[in-house]
Amino acid sequence: MSRKVQCVKMGEELEGLDFLPFPGELGQRVYDNVSKEAWKQWLSQQTILINEYRLSSLDAKARTFLHEEMQKFLFEDQDLDMPDEFKAV
Repeated sequence: MSRKVQCVKMGEELEGLDFLPFPGELGQRVYDNVSKEAWKQWLSQQTILINEYRLSSLDAKARTFLHEEMQKFLFEDQDLDMPDEFKAV
């Protein structure tokens, strides 16, 4: 049986993640409040940010930037800091 959460991004009760996406308080917050569908949407946005900004997961500043953008996307319903050159298809 799947776990249900009241998804903060989608605004409805949906299937929750199967495990914490990463350790720590923010990982727990995502696990408790974000649905699989919203997480999937974030992963797509994250891929765009990584590719367009040419980010490295080894760079602490890049990880901090991605965590900030994830919080905007999932919890604050704010626009992401997309590169000027990016055009959604």
